[in-house]
Amino acid sequence: MKLIRKFIPYYKPYIGVFLLDLLCASILSVIDLTFPQFLRILRGTLFLESPKVILSRLGVIALLLIAMYVVRFACRYYVTYQGHMMGARMESGMRKELFDRFEAFSFSYYDTHNTGEMMSKLISDLFDISELAHHGPENIFISVVKIIGSFILLMRINVPMTLCLVAVVACMAVFSVSQNRRMRATFSDNRKKIAGINSSLQDTLGGIRVVKSFTGEDIEAAKFDKSNLAFLDSKQANYRQMALFFSGNNFFEGLMFVTVLVAGGFFIAAGQLTVDDLAIYALYINIFINPVNVLVEFTEQLQKGLAGFERFMEVMETMPEIVDAPDAGELKGVTGVIDYKDVSFSYEKEEAVLKNINLHVEAGKSVAIVGPSGGGKTTLCSLLPRFYDVTGGQVLIDGTDIRTVTQKSLRSFIGIVQQDVYLFNGTVRENIAYGRPDASIDEIVEAARKADLLEFIQTLPKGFETEVGERGARLSGGQKQRIAIARVFLKNPPILILDEATSALDNESERYIQESLDQLAVGRTTITIAHRLSTILGADEIIVLDGDGIKERGTHRELIKQGGLYEKYYRMQLGTV
Repeated sequence: MKLIRKFIPYYKPYIGVFLLDLLCASILSVIDLTFPQFLRILRGTLFLESPKVILSRLGVIALLLIAMYVVRFACRYYVTYQGHMMGARMESGMRKELFDRFEAFSFSYYDTHNTGEMMSKLISDLFDISELAHHGPENIFISVVKIIGSFILLMRINVPMTLCLVAVVACMAVFSVSQNRRMRATFSDNRKKIAGINSSLQDTLGGIRVVKSFTGEDIEAAKFDKSNLAFLDSKQANYRQMALFFSGNNFFEGLMFVTVLVAGGFFIAAGQLTVDDLAIYALYINIFINPVNVLVEFTEQLQKGLAGFERFMEVMETMPEIVDAPDAGELKGVTGVIDYKDVSFSYEKEEAVLKNINLHVEAGKSVAIVGPSGGGKTTLCSLLPRFYDVTGGQVLIDGTDIRTVTQKSLRSFIGIVQQDVYLFNGTVRENIAYGRPDASIDEIVEAARKADLLEFIQTLPKGFETEVGERGARLSGGQKQRIAIARVFLKNPPILILDEATSALDNESERYIQESLDQLAVGRTTITIAHRLSTILGADEIIVLDGDGIKERGTHRELIKQGGLYEKYYRMQLGTV
């Protein structure tokens, strides 16, 4: 009931359609209840008249019945079409809410959640919710109207026999409720297991080049088989529970017919019921049992929908760790002065990755950060655009604490070029203009020229409109990196973060890319995470960072003279150690 109360507000934007859908559903129910009663009335009136009278009135009766079924046709059309569209619109709106919530989460959420599971929630779960949104109220409403209506009419025919029937229905209801709880658990487990399959599939297909290069097909097949068989086991438990549920309810339906037959025979023998009334009673029994069957079958849909909605609400009730302050303002007119003041950071309850970091970077200056893997270099840079929030201290831009401004305005002044370039499945033009989709073609061409990409683009079959493939699969590493650089040229931010931007390239590509990066850095405050120390020799300041904090700082010449960690790293790369 708690879940259902949370689900009901999603009908609010479609309340008109919803109410009209229920009205049409009630008309359908009334028409279905009317026919046996109509037959009973005719049996006691018109059908007792002479053949001539009967024939003279059959035309009017036929027109009346045809009109009734025309109305039924219109109501059924509305319920089927508009009812389904209401469910589809609710699904679409909830999918947008879920997508927006995923986008609002910080990196820490993605550090602990799998993409395949999120895809499952966006697609499979919401489809089941959509089906429940449409069929739930409609099926319940039609069934309740038919059950109550047929019950009243059955009571009018014979009260004692109807009470016997109610006793069987009560036993059936107790059985259904007890089985329902077990079914809910199996459907919830199904959702988790299918998410496991999606995760395994996404992991394998996303890394298919690694799989094939290491001949890891058997390993991936074994992993997929494990998640696939886990889902099969879950389905087996689910179907076993469903079989017990449906077969049990069918048994009680059979008991209803047995009750009517035995009780009917008893009351006929006692002179309390006529054979004609028993025949009409049998017609209403079918009308009575049919909605009971609908409700029984609807139980599966209900449990699927509620299991999906529960997973949906788990995400919607998870608050993003990084949000704009209620009074957050817009960051404007950035010159590029950066300050880290006593900054500390740790992932959840883990040991601190950064401890009491103090760093000042003047506008337009370049700072390089070097150190061992796991020393916190990337984490330090990720704090600047608030991909993570500091657990201690402050990060300031032009003297403004970045937590006091909106994330969107903050990130609009920061450009990032990473080692692992992500290109979207689209054209070269779309990927360059990703940060500025309203940019003119002239601006895009100029950005490509600055990134030394124009000559390559001109060799492509469709130029800027050439598709790059999934994750830029049709391009080389250097070409993808140049597109990433062109993106930042087009964005033109005053602050630049270069996160090992050339470490994955060969020496020749690195030299050309480094020239583009040097041009990109002109006039910008630049923080460079460097693996190859040859790329940072001209930095205004070099910071040596490890798990205990900043160990050394100074220019290349100063650090070489100190003969410390930096000098050791530099000698190792030169091959003189």
